[in-house]
Amino acid sequence: METSTRIPVPGTYNFRDVGGLPALTGTVRDGVLYRSDGLSRLGEPGRAKLRELGVGVVIDLRDENEAQVMPDDLGDLDVEVLRLPVFEGSGASQGAAGISLEALYERIVTQHASVVVAALREISSAGDRAVVVHCTAGKDRTGVVVALALLAVGVDRESVIVDYESTEANLAGEWLDEMVALVERYGVPDTPALRTLMGGSPREAVEYVIEIVERDHGSAREYLLAAGLGLGELAALETLLIDPS
Repeated sequence: METSTRIPVPGTYNFRDVGGLPALTGTVRDGVLYRSDGLSRLGEPGRAKLRELGVGVVIDLRDENEAQVMPDDLGDLDVEVLRLPVFEGSGASQGAAGISLEALYERIVTQHASVVVAALREISSAGDRAVVVHCTAGKDRTGVVVALALLAVGVDRESVIVDYESTEANLAGEWLDEMVALVERYGVPDTPALRTLMGGSPREAVEYVIEIVERDHGSAREYLLAAGLGLGELAALETLLIDPS
């Protein structure tokens, strides 16, 4: 099963190219759409790698607090930055008692559909500029947005799910330990449930949100159209992302 390819961008743990995933009419193009965890520690080596990858658009899904605490380290990169805060999946949300990934994802697609549409609209109009979609971990908000983009252009459902699952291994260890230590400072105890919430990407979580979209709208495409994405924008997204050869 094809999954997106992790790229060793200095300062990141979960920077990936979704190129190569199989779709109904071809495969996802390499070097067009990237997904990542936070970009606050790029330094010059990380920025040089983004230049090499042709990144020209950064879509930041974090809330204002996250962006202030860990601002993207983009320096003098020639990039367009689009801030589209999703107020679910942030550090504050993760500290809430009893919250689950399924509940977070359901809120994203039901309460923040306009943000999802704005992100996909930006991707569809990127032209020859590569796009990076990111949040703090690159798994929840980024995971839902990227999953819907891929499903909308005909990427195989199982490939989308398996790709989502691959995040957990990238975040395990140093990244997760540091993030757990960070929230512990705010009185949130280190538990297995917290570690799953912050660093886990179980397939049932993304399956759940896909099933909600399909139950309520029939497909990711119909969900996006109902949320305000135009047919022309959907066509542009597919043209951009899918290599029919």
